[in-house]
Amino acid sequence: MTRLFTREQARAFLKENKLTDGDSIQKALVKEFGELLQEALETELDHELGYSKYDWKNKETDNSRNGHTKKTVSSKFGKMDISIPRDTKGEFNPAIVKKHERRLNNSVEDMIISMYAKGMSTRDIDKHVGEIYGLDISAELVTRITDKVIPIAKEWQNRPLEEFYPILYLDGMVFNVKQDGQITKKTVYLITAINICGEKDVLGIWIGETESAKFWMSVLTDISNRGVRDILIASIDGLSGFEGAIISVFPKTEIQRCVVHQIRNSTKFVNWKDRKQFCSDMREIYTAPNEEAGSNALDRFDDKWGNKYPYAIKSWRNNWSSLSTLFKYPEEIRKIIYTTNPIESLNRTIRKVTKTKSSFPTNESLFKLLYMVIMDTQDSTSKARRDWSQIMNQLVVHYGERVSKYL
Repeated sequence: MTRLFTREQARAFLKENKLTDGDSIQKALVKEFGELLQEALETELDHELGYSKYDWKNKETDNSRNGHTKKTVSSKFGKMDISIPRDTKGEFNPAIVKKHERRLNNSVEDMIISMYAKGMSTRDIDKHVGEIYGLDISAELVTRITDKVIPIAKEWQNRPLEEFYPILYLDGMVFNVKQDGQITKKTVYLITAINICGEKDVLGIWIGETESAKFWMSVLTDISNRGVRDILIASIDGLSGFEGAIISVFPKTEIQRCVVHQIRNSTKFVNWKDRKQFCSDMREIYTAPNEEAGSNALDRFDDKWGNKYPYAIKSWRNNWSSLSTLFKYPEEIRKIIYTTNPIESLNRTIRKVTKTKSSFPTNESLFKLLYMVIMDTQDSTSKARRDWSQIMNQLVVHYGERVSKYL
């Protein structure tokens, strides 16, 4: 990295300017940086016009200098007054200090976006940035800065997708959003897929008021229009209307209902004194070696607990076709499809960030924050599983050309 000062130059700088404390050093740096910036602006205009200020004889353009406009900008060194050179035709747009730009240090904006994505309140951001950079950051300014992400987020939401995903996870989270002057419950649905390399990829964010076959049809049609042609297995959290919709758009896709959510729903109304034995007996169902053994375990479970807890048994019976999909696969595949928990790390991060927000002013503000969280955690959540090559070999054996043609 290039040094701004060598050690000898720094000593000479301190001595020449009689700098004895941090405040005087900062003021001197602001002055030096301002002069450097001014010179850079003049050089930019020289390049734009094709001749230097004192070399008008070599001028080959009908454009010329036209004075300066004073401007105060902020940098990591502090605020400074500079003079932006103008040209007669008004064509000069300096790159180093863009028109309407008041903060030179773009990393400040990056830092604000990063802090916002980690769930910091606007008050905390104001305090933090004020202490480090001496800038006043209001809630309105934080909103304006983070709103710059929205066009990028929308482009990401509509980006082309891969043609083939072995596994898809769908899960929903509920948030409070202001609508028509009232707080409304909105469910956010994230679709996370594992691609052919074993890497997790969030395909998109969809905000809906209610689950329905129509809603899921629109979501699945969206990812189909963005390039997805085949999905092997979809692991879902008992989403209403999803099964019919996916059969319509991706008819070959197997559906596995999340067993962990099924267990939670089954034990919701079980007496505490019965719960340990109830869960032990229920475990025999989903850990059975094959579907026949699982079905027999469900019969035994029904005989023992059916009269006392009929709802739990009915739920297993009604959802058996999608709960039993896992029995078709070896243990390695079962582990990654029997529950939506593989995406829980992302969900936990989202909950941690959004817990400071009692409600969101709009759907767009909610979408913006979720996108920022996803981007902020992408590196840590997209790593491939260590056993992915073994899983892919098993999928090739099971699905044949549906998989091999994409390898």
